[in-house]
Amino acid sequence: MFALFKDRNEAGRLLAARLRNEGCGKQTVVLGLPRGGVPVASEVASALGAELDVLPVRKIGVPGHGELAMGAIASGGALHVEHDTMEAALVTQAQFDAVLARERAELTRREAAYRGDRPPASVEGRTVLLVDDGLATGSTMKAAILALRARHPARIIAALPVAPAGIEAQFEDLADDFVCVAQPALFFSVGQHYEDFGETTDDDVRALLKRAWNDNAGQAR
Repeated sequence: MFALFKDRNEAGRLLAARLRNEGCGKQTVVLGLPRGGVPVASEVASALGAELDVLPVRKIGVPGHGELAMGAIASGGALHVEHDTMEAALVTQAQFDAVLARERAELTRREAAYRGDRPPASVEGRTVLLVDDGLATGSTMKAAILALRARHPARIIAALPVAPAGIEAQFEDLADDFVCVAQPALFFSVGQHYEDFGETTDDDVRALLKRAWNDNAGQAR
């Protein structure tokens, strides 16, 4: 099976081309989901001339099978639970709560690490692109949308380079739009669709945000 994208940067550029047809431009806010979604979001924001920020999210993985999501949390206190997955994996409420506590602590750490004392980008009344490097179960994107709704944007677009065919139906009552470059029928993981799916580090995220914020500050002068 051939990869769809060379790396996250190429995926971001292809996604940006699709988003131009959605009327997205300089008044749009692009929120990357750390960590892997931030390089994609950086390319999107650069291509559209839009503001870049992050919306930290954490997957709540099944004990012993961390890649299998039984829920997700997002900055601002949003919680999405996949009850069917919990039941199928025989996860008790006590086990869920233990994983949730660990992920909340990590979410708090990442929020401080990425943004420091800088306040989140203003989204009220604006179009917001929620960008990740791909979507498998959709748990983290759903938590991100729930968190974002509380900040009263005018429009939320879930924007992905790749996702399973048909999964957009799960977002009909959550996001205002769902934009995806490719939705292959055979989908096992996000990483299979990239030639280079190396880890994005905290330092990578900070560097991309710092560059974007410096660029915005320069344009404002």
